Amino acid sequence: MHSVDDDRRPRPSAQQTARERNGVLLMLAGATAIGSMGLAAGGTAGALLGAQLTHTSAGAGLPPGLLVVGSAAGALLIARQTARGRRGRGLMLGYLLGAVGAVLVVGAAVMRSLPLLLVGSTVLGTANSAIFMTRYAALDAAAETDRGRALGTVFFSTAVGAIVSPMLMGPSGTLAEAVGLPRLTGLYLVATAAFGVSALFFSGMSPPRVPRLGRGASVLAHGGDAGAAETDGRRPGSARGAAVAGLRGALHDVRTRLALAALTAGNFVMVGLMAVAPLHLVTHGSGLDLTGTLIALHVAGMFGPSPVSGRLADRFGATRVVLIGGVLLAATGGAGVVIDDRGVPAMACHLLVLGVGWNFMIVGGSALLMAGVPESLRPHAEGIGEVVMGVGAAVASPVVGVAAALGGYGMFSLAGTVVAIGVLVFARRVASRS
Repeated sequence: MHSVDDDRRPRPSAQQTARERNGVLLMLAGATAIGSMGLAAGGTAGALLGAQLTHTSAGAGLPPGLLVVGSAAGALLIARQTARGRRGRGLMLGYLLGAVGAVLVVGAAVMRSLPLLLVGSTVLGTANSAIFMTRYAALDAAAETDRGRALGTVFFSTAVGAIVSPMLMGPSGTLAEAVGLPRLTGLYLVATAAFGVSALFFSGMSPPRVPRLGRGASVLAHGGDAGAAETDGRRPGSARGAAVAGLRGALHDVRTRLALAALTAGNFVMVGLMAVAPLHLVTHGSGLDLTGTLIALHVAGMFGPSPVSGRLADRFGATRVVLIGGVLLAATGGAGVVIDDRGVPAMACHLLVLGVGWNFMIVGGSALLMAGVPESLRPHAEGIGEVVMGVGAAVASPVVGVAAALGGYGMFSLAGTVVAIGVLVFARRVASRS
């Protein structure tokens, strides 16, 4: 029986037609769109559950913080599988574990168990890493001159589910109550189904067991230096040593350092603000339906501009895209300092621009990261990129919980502004050298 582990198909050749490439991109985009339906569970519902079970606003940052810890662990798992030529298996495992995590959180809400909520949130994070790391598969599927567009296409597909899922907070909560579950578990039920379907999708694409899905197998089987080591007789230990040495060398490239700084800072600012935004909205009188709509607007800003930011990276360079993102995030943080009591319209604009700034930082940073490392090391760099994003988010979540207790929404906004300005200065220096 042919298994995922046995699949060692080569990377798509340079002669692969544009139609075939677009077909693979559409399949990746479809799987990402479905999986992204579960994104709002950990961020939006998780923050509210954390505050509810801890009986303090500071607890709102705990589930999102552990979500990104799980996402970082999932990124390492997927990167390891990718380096062995098993990207599809890694993505499948990420989604499958995420579905398990969602079930654990539902159980935690029923039993009112904070420890189980934290464990479930951590495991849930692996699906987030699968969603976001699919963008690197898109880079593999694209021609060298079209990688920004490909990345933007798959990233844009995330908007389909990610925009809809916060808007399901009210309806899914009603459904959860109808079957005897706590209202806040509704989005986790959605996540369980979405992650499960995406796991099945990659299971069918990778072997390939399903002929039409099998066109993407060559992309999902692409591996780096470690994958080659398994087939050319080198010991895994020596291959890992060579990879570590190569990555250290890549860090001397200023593009790589800027890319990692952009990914870290972008997630620090966005995750930090969004960890406290749902609680801020609810405590200022917004119901779950309005809160879900405003979060959906923010998510539209996160993923909607992806085709534009991707094409800008192709045409003008990823460094300039990072610059734009830094300007937007710095402006957003500054506005957040004074926006506390300005009403729903001001908050809606604030969350939208926050999402757009994050998009430019992540798209630009991802493209810059891949440009700064050798092709054989890209699977390892993908994992490092996701880990530093997780570090940024993990640091932000507890900080914003304390900030919310001490000084409200504006307190963390000020910290976010300082971080964004730091990356902006760095990006300006890199741009002036090129």
